[in-house]
Amino acid sequence: MKRLLIGGAILAGLWLTFGRTKPPQVVEAPPPAVVSAGSEREAPRQDSIARPHVFSMNGYELRTLAQFGLTARALSVTDYRMGRESDLSPLDIAFGWGRMSEPPVSDRLSISQSNRWYYWRFEGEPPIPPREIETSSANMHLIPADAGVARALGKIRKGQIVKLSGYLVEIKAKDGWSWRSSMTRDDTGQGSCEVIFVQAVNASG
Repeated sequence: MKRLLIGGAILAGLWLTFGRTKPPQVVEAPPPAVVSAGSEREAPRQDSIARPHVFSMNGYELRTLAQFGLTARALSVTDYRMGRESDLSPLDIAFGWGRMSEPPVSDRLSISQSNRWYYWRFEGEPPIPPREIETSSANMHLIPADAGVARALGKIRKGQIVKLSGYLVEIKAKDGWSWRSSMTRDDTGQGSCEVIFVQAVNASG
């Protein structure tokens, strides 16, 4: 029992040291995005910007790429406390829109997340064409703009309809590390996830 207690204390210490998500500390944040979130039956909205806004957050440089608005169903929700990305993004949500927002479709898929990836599979015939699954769903890395947004994101659960807005961003660190959002909903594989600086969010259902 003593060994178990000591082992638990060590693990807890490691989590406290390396696993805590830093609270958002944003300097010269961009203005609130003005973009329609649409409905869950529509693809996310992406609007170009006249010029990028460069700002800092938790020691990283962020550059806005486009305004982004989304209304979609949360298909899977996963917290992350380890890894460089968690300095900014403590949460990934796999979202579905169009027919992927409909429970009779998404419930026929086995959906999971791991290592910042989103996976789906099915048995027998797919509920909709696989290409439609790919282009009507995505794993998104969510960066809360402030503590209030962080709390709201942390309350989101699988199955809820989520409405959010903010910016797709590119991130750079002084040591050369970088992380860039996808700019299209049609891509798959490496680099296909959206990295979103979330300024407003609400969930229902």
